[in-house]
Amino acid sequence: MLDQIMDSPFHGGIEASFVLLILVALEAVLSADNAIALAAIAQGLEDSTLQRRALNFGLAVAYILRITLILTATWVVNFWQFELLGAAYLLWLVFQYFSSDEGADSEHHGPKFTSLWQAIPIIAFTDLAFSLDSVTTAIAISQETWLVLLGGTIGVITLRFMAGLFIRWLDEYVHLEDAGYITVGLVGLRLLIRAINPAMTPPEWLMITAVAGVFAWGFSQRATQKSSPESETKELLVTTPADNKDNQNNS
Repeated sequence: MLDQIMDSPFHGGIEASFVLLILVALEAVLSADNAIALAAIAQGLEDSTLQRRALNFGLAVAYILRITLILTATWVVNFWQFELLGAAYLLWLVFQYFSSDEGADSEHHGPKFTSLWQAIPIIAFTDLAFSLDSVTTAIAISQETWLVLLGGTIGVITLRFMAGLFIRWLDEYVHLEDAGYITVGLVGLRLLIRAINPAMTPPEWLMITAVAGVFAWGFSQRATQKSSPESETKELLVTTPADNKDNQNNS
């Protein structure tokens, strides 16, 4: 369908806006798994203010790396080693998460950071690894570099807002953090397969379907609300008079 539109007589008037719309939609869809991964990484900082700063600074660095990747994409795609490194990095993150022994006693058992500057490079390089997949797809759709740059810019802005939402949702849903790292593993496996044998690379629609299924599982169970000390105190104040009357009647 895209080829037919590009070959139409109105090609000159609609190409830029249509391709930009496709790139923005593509970035939005492909950023969902990226956003939840970055949110889970940012949770390695205990303070919510530091989490937001880590996302802001990390994605600022990630934006520079993504622009560099777009500008050098025609050169990067000739070297399968970049995809192999990206796959190894993402799979290492997944292995580190699921092999952690802290999950039983902690709500977060991904990477933990003692300072903001430890989280920033992890966020930036994680986005770069994800971008190896999305940027090459964007380059295949359009050879206009400025369009891909604009789509990537909008994608990073969208990614920041989505990651902020996921940070809140990670505290509300039991399986969401696990689901996030599973999607990281899926992207890592796709990059690994493409580096080894591009002909066997799973199609984009299959990846989107798999990620959607994992996300559905991630949102399937809400975390149980823990009663606060204030509510427990109120409950004691309400029940105590009744208990005293019962005790007086029994005596």
